[in-house]
Amino acid sequence: MSRPAPSPRAPLTRRPIAAMRRFPRGFLLAATMLGGIVSGLGTGNPARADAPKRTQPIHAPKSQPQAPVSFSGTVSNSDPMTFQADHVSYDSRNGIATWTGNVQIWQNDQIMRADKVIYDRNTGVASARGNVAMVEPDGTVLFTDYAELSNGMRDGIMTRMYAQMFDNARLAANGVRRTGGKLSDLTRVVYTACEVCARHPERAPFWQLRAYDATHDMQHKRLEFRDAFVDFFGVPVFYLPTFSMTDPSVRRQSGFLTPGFTPHNRYLGTYVTIPYYWVLDKQSDITLEGLFSTRTGPELSSVYRRYFRNARVNINAGIAYDTHHDIDYVNTFGQTVDSNDNHGVQGYFFGSGQVSINKTWRAGANIRWASSPNYMRDYRVSGYGQDTLNSNVYLEGFGTGSYSRIDAEGYQGLNQGIIHNQDLPWVLPRYTYSYFGRPDAWGGRFSLDTTDFYVYRDNGTSDQRGQLSLNWDRPFHNSLGQIWNLTLHVESAIHRATSLYQQPNYAAATRAQVEGQVLPTVGLKMNWPFLRSFNHNTGTQILEPIVQILAAPNTGNSSSRNIPNEDSLTYEFTDSTLFSINRYPGTDRLDGGLRANIGLHNNWTWNGHQIDMLIGESFQEHVEHDRIPYSGLSHHLSDLVMGTHVVPNQFFDFDGKMRLDPYAGKVDFADALGSTGFRHFRVTGGYLYEPVTSYYYYAQRSYANTPPAVYYTPVSELTVGAASNWQNWHLAAYLRRSLSRKESVSVGGDAGFQNDCFGLDVMYLKQYTTIGGQQSNSTVMFSLTFKTIGTFGMNG
Repeated sequence: MSRPAPSPRAPLTRRPIAAMRRFPRGFLLAATMLGGIVSGLGTGNPARADAPKRTQPIHAPKSQPQAPVSFSGTVSNSDPMTFQADHVSYDSRNGIATWTGNVQIWQNDQIMRADKVIYDRNTGVASARGNVAMVEPDGTVLFTDYAELSNGMRDGIMTRMYAQMFDNARLAANGVRRTGGKLSDLTRVVYTACEVCARHPERAPFWQLRAYDATHDMQHKRLEFRDAFVDFFGVPVFYLPTFSMTDPSVRRQSGFLTPGFTPHNRYLGTYVTIPYYWVLDKQSDITLEGLFSTRTGPELSSVYRRYFRNARVNINAGIAYDTHHDIDYVNTFGQTVDSNDNHGVQGYFFGSGQVSINKTWRAGANIRWASSPNYMRDYRVSGYGQDTLNSNVYLEGFGTGSYSRIDAEGYQGLNQGIIHNQDLPWVLPRYTYSYFGRPDAWGGRFSLDTTDFYVYRDNGTSDQRGQLSLNWDRPFHNSLGQIWNLTLHVESAIHRATSLYQQPNYAAATRAQVEGQVLPTVGLKMNWPFLRSFNHNTGTQILEPIVQILAAPNTGNSSSRNIPNEDSLTYEFTDSTLFSINRYPGTDRLDGGLRANIGLHNNWTWNGHQIDMLIGESFQEHVEHDRIPYSGLSHHLSDLVMGTHVVPNQFFDFDGKMRLDPYAGKVDFADALGSTGFRHFRVTGGYLYEPVTSYYYYAQRSYANTPPAVYYTPVSELTVGAASNWQNWHLAAYLRRSLSRKESVSVGGDAGFQNDCFGLDVMYLKQYTTIGGQQSNSTVMFSLTFKTIGTFGMNG
C-alpha cells in the first residue's frame, strides 16, 4: 500500500524510498578543516613541540545543530575555525602537525573531536584516531576508531564507523572508503531505527537492514544496499538483492515512494500502485500515482500542494478508463436508477485553497466533483459512501465579538438510492453575520444574528430569505441564592418562494409567494442551586431546580404553511433542548405559544469522578399538531426527558438520553453509550432507539398528511465493541446490528503490534449497507511500517 498523500495543512515533507540522498558529510568536514588549520600553521609562526594546551575561544557549539536550507556539503575556507587540544606540536622540518589530548576542531556548526590528529603536509594525509567523533550540521554524529583523509581531503577511509542519524536512526559499517569527495563505499553495513537495549547492547535490535556492502552517492543523495537482509531479532526474514533509500534527515526529495500491491479487490481485481514524489521548489510539490489493475482500465492521479506566505493551495485529481458496467437498480422509493454514464473515461477533482487578505479577512474555496459515484467506488476514491460531495467559495471576517461570512454552495449526490442530483439545491449566495456585545448600563448583553440566502432548485422549491434575530439577556441573583435570567428575543424573516408544491415542502401553493413572520418572545429562567459536601469534605453535591417561562404568539401550520422550510426539517426534543427558546435547529420553523419548562439537575463530584443527571418536562398552552410524529410535544404535557453522565470510577462510564411518553407509557427515544474495563482491556456498548426513521419524513408528502410507510420503520441499533492494549500489542473488534431489521450493519476488527521503530497492523471491515444498488464487500488491510523507511501493505 503506497504511503498516503499528505494533508493540505501538513508541512512539505516527503522521504521517497528510491530517492537520491547524501550520506554523512563528516569525512569532507574533517579533511577540509584539518587542511585549513595546518596550512595556517605552516605559513604563520610554527608552534613549539609539546606546547601547552592552546585554545581560541568562541561560543559553544549547539548540541543539536540544524542544517542550513541551502547547505552545499563543503566547508567554508573563509569562515574562522577554532581548535583546542591539550598539546600542540609542529615539526617544520618534516612538515607534520600533531594535536594530542582532547582535540576539538569546529567551524560554525561542524565539529570534530579525537584523542589525536596528525597531518602530513608532504603526503597530504590527515589521520585522526582514538574516540573520533564528528557532528554534522544536520545533527548526525559519526563515531570511529580511525579516520584517514588524503588527496586534497577528497579521499579517505574509516574503520568501524558508527553513525547516529536523524529520527533515532543508526548505521554502522566495518569500513568506509571515500573517493573524489562524491562517493563512499561501505562494507558489512547494518541500518536500524530501533533503540538498542541498554542492559544488553550486544543483542540484535527488533529489526535491522543488514547488507554485504553499500554505496552512498553524496552528490545525488542516494544510499544503495546490495545483498541485503531484513532481520527480526537477528534472524533474517526477507532478502533484497538491492535496496535504496534516503537518510532520515532529508525532508523533501524527489523520487519513487513505496509501491502498493493488492492481491484481490471486488472491482479492481489484482492491482498495483506506483507513486512518484516530485519536489517542484521550496514551496510546492506534486505526487503522481499510477494504478494498474486486472479488471478495469488504468488510473492516473495526482496531489499538488503549494504554500505561499499568506495562502495555500491543495489539488487532488485523477482520470481513469473505467470498464466496469453496472446494471440499473430500483431505489428505496421504487424509482429506477440508470447506470449508463458510470463507465468509460471518468475522473474527479478535489481542490481547496485559502488566502489571508489581512488580519481581519480571509477568502477560500473547496471544490469537490466526480464524474460518477461508481467511479469513486471502483477506484477507492476518498469520499465514496457519503451522501453528497459539497463545494463552496467564501469570504469571512473576524472582529471583536463579531463574525461575518458570505459564501456560495453546491452539492453533488453520491448515493442515488436516496438522493438525486436534480433535487439538490444551489445556495447562491448565503450571508451570515453574528454579533455579541459587551455588558451595557443595565447589566445585560445584546446579540444579533442574521442568515440570508438564495436557494435555487431546478426541481423543487426556490427560496430567497432575509432573516434577523435580536436577543437581550439580563442575568441577576437575589439573597436566596437564586440565579435569574431575563430574555427578550425577536425572530423575524421574509421569504419569496416559487414552486412550493414541489420538494421539500409539498405545499398547496402553485405560484410565487411572499411571506414573512415575526415572533417576539419573553423568557424568564430561574436556577436555584443547593450545595453540600460529603465524603469527609472531599466531594460536592449540587441539587438545582430549574424553572423557565416563555411567552410568545402561537405558531403552527396555519402561520407557516406558505413559508419554505430549508433549515428546520428535523426536530429534537431532549434534555439538551429543554430550555431552548426554539427547539428547531434553524429559524424557518419556530416554537411559539405560552409554555413552562421545569427541570431538576443533580450533580455529585468527588476525587475526579462525577455523576450528573437532569430530568425535566415542558408544559405548553398551545399544541401544534403539525410537528413530526413522535416529537414528544403532541400534548399539553410533553414527554419526560432525561439525561445522565456517570463516571463513578476508572472502571466504568455511561452517557444516556431518554424521552418517555407519560400518556402511553412508552419510550419515544433512547440513546445510550457506556464502557467498562480496566487499564489494558475495555468493553463498550451503545444503543439507539427511535420509533420512526425520520430521514424519510419529507421524502414524498407534506407533513400535514400521512408520512410514507418507510417513515414508520423503527430504528433500533445495538453496537458492541472490545479493545485491549497490552504493552506494544493492541486488539479491537466491534459489531453494529439493527435489531428492528434483524440484520447486521457493519462488523470489523484490528490487531497489531507497534513499538518505537516498527508497526504491524491487520484490519478487517465488513459493511452490509447497500449503496448505489450494491452491497459493500469485505475489506482486509495489512500494513508493515519500518521507521524512517516507509510503510508496506496491501488490502483486498
